[in-house]
Amino acid sequence: MSDTPFGFGLPPEEPEDGDEGKKKDQQSGGGQGPANPFGFGGLPGAGGFGGPGADNPLAAMFGSLNPTDLGAAFQQLGQMLSYEGGPVNWDMAKQIARQTVAQGTSDGTKDASVGPAERRSVEEAVRLADLWLDDVTSLPSGSASAVAWSRAEWVEATLPAWQELVDPVAERVGAAMGDVLPEEMQAMAGPLIGMMRSMGGAMFGTQIGQAVGVLAGEVVGSTDIGLPLGPAGRAALLPVNVEAFGKDLSVPQEEVRLYLALREAAHQRLFAHVPWLRSHLFGAVDGYARGIKVDTAKLEDVVGQFDPQNPEQLQDALQQGMFQPEDTPEQKAALARLETALALVEGWVDAVVHAAAKPRLGSADALRETLRRRRATGGPAEQTFATLIGLELRPRRLRDASRLWASLTDARGIDGRDGLWAHPDMLPTATDLDDPDGFVHREQMDFSELDKMLGEAAGGAHGTPDLRKKDDGETEDDDTE
Repeated sequence: MSDTPFGFGLPPEEPEDGDEGKKKDQQSGGGQGPANPFGFGGLPGAGGFGGPGADNPLAAMFGSLNPTDLGAAFQQLGQMLSYEGGPVNWDMAKQIARQTVAQGTSDGTKDASVGPAERRSVEEAVRLADLWLDDVTSLPSGSASAVAWSRAEWVEATLPAWQELVDPVAERVGAAMGDVLPEEMQAMAGPLIGMMRSMGGAMFGTQIGQAVGVLAGEVVGSTDIGLPLGPAGRAALLPVNVEAFGKDLSVPQEEVRLYLALREAAHQRLFAHVPWLRSHLFGAVDGYARGIKVDTAKLEDVVGQFDPQNPEQLQDALQQGMFQPEDTPEQKAALARLETALALVEGWVDAVVHAAAKPRLGSADALRETLRRRRATGGPAEQTFATLIGLELRPRRLRDASRLWASLTDARGIDGRDGLWAHPDMLPTATDLDDPDGFVHREQMDFSELDKMLGEAAGGAHGTPDLRKKDDGETEDDDTE
């Protein structure tokens, strides 16, 4: 094992000596870029004390870091190794997310504080959106307030939801990191296991932080991925991202903002007035995550070759899909249940928003198609989460679900359509998305039968005998002694 502890190197800033510094960094094995698990930039310590810079061990480890950066690096390293919390170091995740937001997006857009004029514009857009939605859905407004967030504020507000989503998978990986060692080694390697779990929590935290930070530069509200990420009853838009979204669409900015406010307000109505929906969606994610199995062969190989000088090995294992869903009927059912639930939520929002916007906004069709494509393809942050938890949080069948909700509106009206949200068992299944017309007519027939049964039961309460169970399982007439 190398004498160089952990091998942390240059931060991602440009070297002070320009191109010459870049060459030196490349020769020493650096330049790993944003995949570095701890936010210290490249990891050039492959040479150890015997490699380049052997006369100056600190230079070999940290390159041209100035004393201030060096102190921060040691402080972050200490925080990482002293972490004793859950499977993800969420303090580090938050720190990395904020740093990522501060760097701006790839198109050069920087985060900025939201001014009073932008806040008023968002509040007015959400207020008008709710008025329009009153005409197309029986669900009342779910927005107790409307807020305009900066990207940094979005990070702060949504991290609790990400913690609920990611912790189940990270917990499985953290446990597997200790389980792959033989029992006799586990008793002897307690400190090593603890260190590995601390590092695993830090690496998950960094990955999540980077993904949340990138996603903060893409989202336009709090419900973009079909899950309620923000506080309940608070409709939110990000003005800087709304402006970037509509920049190349040749659509007036006011219409873009209003259309996105319609989507945000529609999501809020659904999650506010369908009380079981949030727990159903998050429970489906958790159920799917707990069916994921860790590739113990790959993990054993990583642990067996673990070198404290090269901690990014564990990071690479995470990025290369170290865990896969079990190919069992239960796991397939969990995935289908989750994908169908996401599609039904997004399909309902798509149908309702289109009904509200079509008569009022000339750009409604163009904005609808743009958002459909955006949700179908996802961005780099969504792909990162797919790698981390083995799951793409996007509705694969949005168009099918939207057509089904539209058919239900035509067949049963607004109240009949929205009434299906009363219970999860009343909602269409994945099979029903293949045959929306069949679902509409079949369910109508079932409801009429139910009405008939309820009518008979009501009549029984006014004179027909009441049948009750005896202790031995037989039934008796209420009038029989």
